[in-house]
Amino acid sequence: MTTPALQIRGLQAWYGESHVLHGVDMVVQPGEVVTLLGRNGAGRTSTLRAIMGLVGTRKGSIRVAGQETIGLATHRIAHFGIGYCPEERGIFASLSTEENLMLPPVLGGAKAGMTVDEIYTMFPNLAERRHSQGTRLSGGEQQMLAVARILRTGARLLLLDEISEGLAPVIVQALARMITMLRTKGYTIVMVEQNFRFAAPLADRFYVMEHGRIVESFGAAELSHKMPVLNELLGV
Repeated sequence: MTTPALQIRGLQAWYGESHVLHGVDMVVQPGEVVTLLGRNGAGRTSTLRAIMGLVGTRKGSIRVAGQETIGLATHRIAHFGIGYCPEERGIFASLSTEENLMLPPVLGGAKAGMTVDEIYTMFPNLAERRHSQGTRLSGGEQQMLAVARILRTGARLLLLDEISEGLAPVIVQALARMITMLRTKGYTIVMVEQNFRFAAPLADRFYVMEHGRIVESFGAAELSHKMPVLNELLGV
């Protein structure tokens, strides 16, 4: 039996006194693309942040490739091969595209991550802007850079938070091609997405969150059957 890339059981999380996750259960198999759906405030971003240890307090179980990580610090969790791309992107404005790419440490040995040349092949826009400062990149280019940066580290489990938000359709299509390509290379991806049209064709499975809990889960084959429920929960 294959060990899940990510297995979450009974996850609870707090920001200070605010209890934001109330027993989240989730399983992601190696090589899957899984999308977390839900309205704003449902707990989707908090789930990604809890996986990385970026919440105040967390309880329950978070296993990465079979290893328990619930008690570990964020920098230790990253070494399990997890790359987190937050909604705010976190590009260093004073550094060039290439300097941003070279900044994060490589996890698990020098050969683990994509080379800069491989990244430029996947993202030709970044190759053209390799010497441009972060502030001079468009929103779409910044988003590509934010994803490319974690690919260079050697992370194989990618947590992507709203990567299509506010971007032009042509950039969204490029990001969709990127996710399809990463899936063929065996990456495991957990996406938080508000853009249902972007997420629907890409995901193998869906989880729907409401009030800090998973309220629905289903595979891509069930999507058309589940649309009435999704319309009610999301207003898609």
